Amino acid sequence: MFENSSGSAVDYIMTFSHSGSPVKDLSRIKKLLSAAGDPQDSLKFVHIAGTNGKGSMAQMFSCIFTDAGLKTGLFTSPYMLEYADRIRINGKNIPEKDLAELAEKVKDIIAETGDEGYSQFEVTQTIAFMYFAQQGCDVVVLETGMGGLLDCTNVIKDPLLTVIGSVDYDHMAVLGDTLEEIAAQKAGIIKQGVPCVMSAGNAEAAVKVITDTAAEKSAKLVVPDAEAVKIFSCGLYGSEFEYNGGIYSTAMGGEHQIMNALTVIEGAELIKEQLGITFENVFKGISEARLIGRTEAICSYPLTILDGAHNPDGLSALAELIAGCGKKPVKAVIGMCRDKNIASAVSKLIPVVDSFVTVDGFSERAEDKNKLAEIINSLGGKAEAAPYGIMSAVTVMQSSNPDGLNLICGSLFLAAEVKKQTLQG
Repeated sequence: MFENSSGSAVDYIMTFSHSGSPVKDLSRIKKLLSAAGDPQDSLKFVHIAGTNGKGSMAQMFSCIFTDAGLKTGLFTSPYMLEYADRIRINGKNIPEKDLAELAEKVKDIIAETGDEGYSQFEVTQTIAFMYFAQQGCDVVVLETGMGGLLDCTNVIKDPLLTVIGSVDYDHMAVLGDTLEEIAAQKAGIIKQGVPCVMSAGNAEAAVKVITDTAAEKSAKLVVPDAEAVKIFSCGLYGSEFEYNGGIYSTAMGGEHQIMNALTVIEGAELIKEQLGITFENVFKGISEARLIGRTEAICSYPLTILDGAHNPDGLSALAELIAGCGKKPVKAVIGMCRDKNIASAVSKLIPVVDSFVTVDGFSERAEDKNKLAEIINSLGGKAEAAPYGIMSAVTVMQSSNPDGLNLICGSLFLAAEVKKQTLQG
């Protein structure tokens, strides 16, 4: 027995591999959930896929639904401060007792039915579905782990709404080498007759794949009209804008968060009658939504921004925000995972960052800091590997740049590590 200890429950989950054995269909997760009583069949979902913006949009939807008085489940990845923050109801992590009890049940199920090569994600998702069903959630905001078509979250049958954010090059070893292939994976969450909202600004190749898939599934597809937005202010600390006659504000900085908000506004419009959502709920939810490591100002002097963007599209949005804030010089502590498109991603930052210090050690997948520095330098940037640990690198950067902009970026795992150390410090 785990004896109500989230630590031992998480230790058990961690005995499964990061990705599990390769899958060609959803039969494996279906078997596990079937043995658990198919808890997902009693739940209503908003299902979100996309290369970037999933977490931000999921948080916005969760805040909207919670403000509307709905018992709202939220399943996201990766975790930031503790494993339990991937499974939440109305903004509160699954309690240690519930996590331990449900992990024990899943352990017993796998012992009885056999281990099919499950991943940590599949085990965690099963625990989440069991918890949300047990607690009687009115709606669950469900973020895909990777892709969509073969992602284990796609086991759900009839969501209220599907959402596809930006589509860009990421996880190419699994999702494909072209935007069309990647978009096809994202579009895999679209269900027969279920409305879908897609973020504005996607490349034509991705838009065509998603539009064609929606047509095949007789799914109403809505794309926000980015030209209809009137931006009053947009900066590091949030934005204010007008869209379709309503005035909204975001707590998370950058124009990309306005684009995320438009997707959420249009999505909420599609399901407002089913869930009893008002304009006030949407306004308040978007204005209150915050996430760790999404252009998060963790220090005002010296100004220090923590951002977990880790692919070309995400770092392009970050670069745009940095360029617009007017702070100079810009220094960055950067770490990236070696399975990312590092060269293409860091090339977006090089024009706006004066110097980089590279770090590793924040993840087993972290790229060697010396190699990362070499990549940045080869692309025309100015980088050196930190001769010390992550937090020392941050401290040295801040002390050397009190009046400029200090950036910690390149990976959500790095952002999580810095945030944890900052809270403990």
